Amino acid sequence: MEKNLLKIQENIRIIQEEITKLKEQMDQKDSVMFLKEEAHQNRRISDDVQELSVTNEALPVEKFDRFYLLNTVLRETLDAINRVSVTLDVETAHPYLEVSEDRKSVRRTGTRRNLPDTGKRFTDRPCVLGSEGFTSGRHYWEVEVTGNRVWCLGVAAESVKRKGRVSLSPETRFWVIRRVGDVLHRDCDVSGVPPPESRLAAGPIPGRVGVYLSYESGTVSFYNAETKSHLHTFTGNKFTGKLYPFFRTAVVNQWLRICSGSAPGL
Repeated sequence: MEKNLLKIQENIRIIQEEITKLKEQMDQKDSVMFLKEEAHQNRRISDDVQELSVTNEALPVEKFDRFYLLNTVLRETLDAINRVSVTLDVETAHPYLEVSEDRKSVRRTGTRRNLPDTGKRFTDRPCVLGSEGFTSGRHYWEVEVTGNRVWCLGVAAESVKRKGRVSLSPETRFWVIRRVGDVLHRDCDVSGVPPPESRLAAGPIPGRVGVYLSYESGTVSFYNAETKSHLHTFTGNKFTGKLYPFFRTAVVNQWLRICSGSAPGL
C-alpha cells in the first residue's frame, strides 16, 4: 500500500508538471494541432503503461494511469472549443448572392438583385458574413466546398471595408484562404488576384474546410476536414473588436454549405 501511494504521489507530481508544459506550449502554437498531436502520442504510449491498484477500502482509488488522466485533461481542454453552428447574415450578402432559407448555404447567381444598402452589405465583391461575431474564446466550424473552384473562407473583422475593392489580407483584417482553380492561397490583392508568394503548400484540394479561431492567442487556422490535415495558420495577431465568419464565392450556381463538425482529429 505505501509503495503504491508513493508511486501515485510521484505520478501526480509528473502530471502537474506536464499540464504546466502543455499550457505553455498551447500558448505558443496552434491549440487544435497541438492537442491533436499530443492526444495521438499519449494513445501510443498508454498501451505500455502499468496500472496501479489499491485494495484497501479506506483509499477509494482503484486505478491510476497517468496517461489516461492526462488525456482526460486534454479532453476537458478541448471541450472549451466552441463548435459553432454558423448561420449567414443576409443583410451583409452581396446582391449577386443567394442565401438559402435556413441561412446555412450561399451561392452566386447570374442576376444582381435590387437590395437595400443597409451599410452592412458588401457591394463590390460577392461576400457574406456569419450572423454571430466573437470577441473571445475558441471557435470551430466547417464549410462544404465540393464542386466550387473559386471560393474564399475565413474570418473578417466587423470593421472591414465593404463598399469598394480591398485586399483580403491580415493587414486589412481579413484572415482567409482562397481557392483559385487547383491552387490554394492565403490571401489576395486589391484586384482580386492572389500574388504568387501567397500560394500554400501543394496538396489535395479539400472538399470540406475547417476554420478554427482562437481569439486570445491571435490565431486563425484552416484544415482539410476530410483528411484532418492542417492547411495554414495566421499567427501573431492581436485581435480587437468583433470577428465574424467570412464567405466568398465566385462560381455561378455553386453552393458553399456550412456543416456541423468537430475539431480536427479530436
